Amino acid sequence: RVAPLLCTHLYVPPPPPMSLFVPSSRFQLSAVRTAMRPGVVMPVRHLSGSPKQISVAIAGATGAVGQELLELLTERKFPLKNLKLLASARSAGKKMEFNGQELTVEELTENSFDDVDVAFFSAGGSQSRKFGPIAGKAGCLVIDNSSAFRMAPDCPLVVPEVNSNAIPDAEGSMIIANPNCSTIIMNTVVWPIHQVSECKRIIVSTYQAASGAGAQAMAELEQQAKDWVNGDPITQDIFGRQYIWNLFSHNSPIEETGYNQEEMKMVKETKKIFSATDIAVTATCVRVPVLRAHCESINLQLTKPMTEDEAREILTKAPGVSLVDNRENNTFPEPLDASGKDDILVGRVRGDLSQDEGYGIELFVAGDQIRKGAALNAVQIAEEVLEKYPSLLKKL
Repeated sequence: RVAPLLCTHLYVPPPPPMSLFVPSSRFQLSAVRTAMRPGVVMPVRHLSGSPKQISVAIAGATGAVGQELLELLTERKFPLKNLKLLASARSAGKKMEFNGQELTVEELTENSFDDVDVAFFSAGGSQSRKFGPIAGKAGCLVIDNSSAFRMAPDCPLVVPEVNSNAIPDAEGSMIIANPNCSTIIMNTVVWPIHQVSECKRIIVSTYQAASGAGAQAMAELEQQAKDWVNGDPITQDIFGRQYIWNLFSHNSPIEETGYNQEEMKMVKETKKIFSATDIAVTATCVRVPVLRAHCESINLQLTKPMTEDEAREILTKAPGVSLVDNRENNTFPEPLDASGKDDILVGRVRGDLSQDEGYGIELFVAGDQIRKGAALNAVQIAEEVLEKYPSLLKKL
């Protein structure tokens, strides 16, 4: 039923029930096995109705987020008409599999988007800044995973569970920004509480996985484990330090304030996503030797009192959130359990004893950085566009 491949992109029939996507690199297979507990079941969600099929491009298809995007497009039965894989000249010509078909990666150029409805960008900020506006001017809606456009006033910064109503603000730029992974994970959990009792202040400490620094960082963490076991010198090409059995301050540059750039992303992006310039946010971001799921310790100062039972009830009903809060068995969110899952896991729900009773809530969360922290959030944005804002798809 599928025509022979005569070009570098593919006609995509309705996908089979299970993903047949095969990662192109050895590390990815090993990383997924290592990062996820046996028996992890990943829920599949589908668009309602019968939306039109659209042409999609992935810029940065060979990276960790690009590969996750491919898997999610199949899992979620995204209505694909055509799929184009784009990357740097260095990666052009590589072969990748999708739904049992072999695709050839094309070089990302100014002419890559003439026949594309939606382009997912995960190729780095410089590539997004160069090619994102070009794609937008060609009538292609860009969903960008870099930090290039997050604070641009004409580019909405979207977490679908929080502010999908901001999506139409992309009408001019044709660019929707995907927030920072740590911001997405925190905001998905904090927002439902904020709706009931506005947060006056958020204090967050992160425990961030290797995946946030890309595929090479994940591979190096694996390699360091092998080096340690074999008694070899520890490979230190990515972070310039031993990562296994170690923690260190997030590797982003330190600003004059003493905060690093990752911390400031969480501060600034939360204000924009919540449309709350007066909310106080402070963050401390740390790298930990985990492959692909971030954890965060979150302290909330509320404007109205809330009991921990009320907080649990809110979180139980919140979209994109799963409550894991078993005090009796000391079972709470862990990165292994969050890896490969769509939902953010939340637990350790308790009142803050240092604040007036009811005005402080403590949380501990774990979320898959590649999935909800990047690829899944982007796909959910595209689904929202298809269902609610199809006028942004200029070529249909």
